[in-house]
Amino acid sequence: MSVVTELGYLGLSVSDLAAWRAYAAEVAGMEVVDEGEGDRLYLRMDLWHHRIVLHADGSDDLAYMGWRVAGPQEFAAMQEKLSAAGIPFTVGSEAEACERRVLGLLKLADPGGNPTEIFFGPQVDTHKPFHPGRPMFGKFLTGSQGIGHCILRQDDVEAAARFYELLGLRGSVEYHLHLPNGMVAQPYFMHCNDRQHSVAFGLGPMEKRINHLMFEYTDLDDLGMAHDIVRGKKIDVALQLGKHANDQALTFYCANPSGWLWEFGWGARHSTGQQEYYTRDIFGHGNEAAGYGMDIPLL
Repeated sequence: MSVVTELGYLGLSVSDLAAWRAYAAEVAGMEVVDEGEGDRLYLRMDLWHHRIVLHADGSDDLAYMGWRVAGPQEFAAMQEKLSAAGIPFTVGSEAEACERRVLGLLKLADPGGNPTEIFFGPQVDTHKPFHPGRPMFGKFLTGSQGIGHCILRQDDVEAAARFYELLGLRGSVEYHLHLPNGMVAQPYFMHCNDRQHSVAFGLGPMEKRINHLMFEYTDLDDLGMAHDIVRGKKIDVALQLGKHANDQALTFYCANPSGWLWEFGWGARHSTGQQEYYTRDIFGHGNEAAGYGMDIPLL
């Protein structure tokens, strides 16, 4: 049976490559790789050729997200599964797979219209040590847990859940958040490995395809340094430092140069495999800068 094993990579459409170069390296600590193509930069978080591609095309939004399957057999089985479910897809050409630095590639869209790719065989540059863009005490948490998690725009949560279940993710409603208008927000979280969740949706209307990307440090001091740098540079913080109830990660959310959010985190627990729900976060995550789609009470 073919299932995805991780959220392996992201492509981001950006309007200011120079600002992103500085943000990724000097704030987050990622390694910036410029291979002279002019229209893109690559961001490394580990020994993969890249985890994020910054495409200079100006839309300042998610361009695509890549889900990994184990190998060519699972890749073929996934095509059969998608065909049987009536989900349209195209098989990427050799040139398209080469551009993504993978051995095989499928292109499709999820129910919210988010460009989705399924791949196998990423290029892993074990000969090239990872060099962070700024001094770091530890590393980024990737490996079998993938790049992190994304919150996506979905108009039909049930359809989105069915789609990602078909890919092999499991999910549930994990928060019942009581809103000032009397309604209850119930975002939906899904996982495919030990990471507590790799994708989530159900936050309501969103201007962009993506609300935020969460990534995680292996050392608490790197989160602290990032927080100091963000405050020193006076970058908008949408949610202050706090600890989630579901993944129990210590995180904060700040704006990136494209006007949406990166969530910097540390210390998340693994997925439990059994459903729970929560009515608030453990502490913190107070609202600060408005206008980033996170103005919901997590406490």
